[in-house]
Amino acid sequence: MGRGRAKAKQTKVARELKYSSPTMDVDALQRELSTEPPGEWSEEDRDDTYDDGYDDYRR
Repeated sequence: MGRGRAKAKQTKVARELKYSSPTMDVDALQRELSTEPPGEWSEEDRDDTYDDGYDDYRR
């Protein structure tokens, strides 16, 4: 029991996603694209005390 109510809710959500037009935040997108990409290694990774033998092969 109760499957009809759950299915109706899923259908409603699916319709909203299909037919709604989301607003685009151009400023947030510009901020995200203009930031520098993070480096491959962080300072925490460099301070690792465990020597696994692969440090010699770093770029």
